[in-house]
Amino acid sequence: MGEILSWAVVAVLLAWAMANYETVKGLTHTVLGLELSKPDAEVHSTNSETAGNAGKSRPVGYVELTADDRGHYRVDLEVNGRNVGAMVDTGATVVAMSRDDARRAGLHLSAKDYTHQVRTANGIAKVAPVMLSRVRLGDIIVRNVEGVVTEDGAMDGTLLGMSFLSRLSRFEIRSGRLILQE
Repeated sequence: MGEILSWAVVAVLLAWAMANYETVKGLTHTVLGLELSKPDAEVHSTNSETAGNAGKSRPVGYVELTADDRGHYRVDLEVNGRNVGAMVDTGATVVAMSRDDARRAGLHLSAKDYTHQVRTANGIAKVAPVMLSRVRLGDIIVRNVEGVVTEDGAMDGTLLGMSFLSRLSRFEIRSGRLILQE
């Protein structure tokens, strides 16, 4: 009887693991310290030239993002006309850029520009407030976006925060996809 019960428990656990494959895969990689592949989010945007294509009519200024394996929405932006990779972060008050990304976007700052302190996931960091003249995601364009540039080493990459997102007419997550509309 004990052996049958043991096999029944194993069968139930196996069935659960198969039904929750993605969760188990992510947990296993986290526990073992392995890195999952992190493809950029798929970006589906619609502009006036593509609005009627593919059998789906979407409004102009509409972007749909698919999360990567970790549930993050990574995107390629144009900041001041230059390409910068970013992660969408509704917890970030403003667009926050690493110093390297800021240089790539044509922002050249000196030590005296770092006048504010902020709390980040990595602790306290000095930042330089900036105004980004143009941020583009797909065919969504937002002008005069508040941002900050972090001091060297404070963070990697760029966070697309609420100073951009709040200027859209809508942003929502539906069926695991992030929908943005100008």
